[in-house]
Amino acid sequence: MKTRLLTAAVALPILIGSIILPLWLPETVWIFVVLAVLAISAGLFEFFSLTKKLELKADAGMAYLGAAALMTAFIFDAPANAPEMLLMTLALSVIVVIVAETFRFQKDFSKLLIGLGVTITGVVYIAFLGGFLIATRVGFDAFPGLSTKLLVFFFAVIFGSDAGAYFAGRGFGKHKLAPAISPGKTIEGLIGGIVAAAGISALCTLLFFPELPYQYSIPLAVVMAVVGVLGDLAESAMKRGSGAKDAANILPGHGGILDRLDSLLLNAPILYYFAHIYFR
Repeated sequence: MKTRLLTAAVALPILIGSIILPLWLPETVWIFVVLAVLAISAGLFEFFSLTKKLELKADAGMAYLGAAALMTAFIFDAPANAPEMLLMTLALSVIVVIVAETFRFQKDFSKLLIGLGVTITGVVYIAFLGGFLIATRVGFDAFPGLSTKLLVFFFAVIFGSDAGAYFAGRGFGKHKLAPAISPGKTIEGLIGGIVAAAGISALCTLLFFPELPYQYSIPLAVVMAVVGVLGDLAESAMKRGSGAKDAANILPGHGGILDRLDSLLLNAPILYYFAHIYFR
């Protein structure tokens, strides 16, 4: 527990600083983008480390190439400014992977479908979904401070929900949520996480985000809390399938980067498209 808190004490100020510093120094907006790119790259590496344990033979090189193309598109806010560019980049990435894997496995085609599946899944799951956080950072510059408020709201709700679920589960957890996937998760923890997310979203509206009234901020936070748990369960299932307790040990007490991204990845497009529809 102490190690977990120490890691958070170091990592959280860096994350918070990268989000709020552009309020005073607009040119520092790229700090968050760089951190996001590094986190996505590390998450992709950890994902392929899990697949390697099962000898699934993913093509990490092609995956990184596709991820780089997607992240470049997100940096230019392709979902809003050029959605056809984003779809084209995704389509080309898939095409290139299919062609490359066809020749890579020509000595043993029995591994082709598995190689294709894990390679494309890694790119879509981590780089494509995670890229929406980059788009959120750069995509709302027409509204001063909006991207910062969205990201503060996002991380406050997600991390607050995680903390609420953890403490509610430890204090009151009796009924298992999905024991075959994650034995430690309980229904009481899920409820605690939802309550915490709703409360934190209300505080965000009250303290710094009046543009997002309660009738929208609270339901959005509840959806994010539930989706975050589903993302956590999905990543737990991947780890269980590969026989790993954590995706890596980069973050002492927290596991790997992918262990921290799990609840963020599925929520990133939800936040982005909600904000795109509501604020534009």
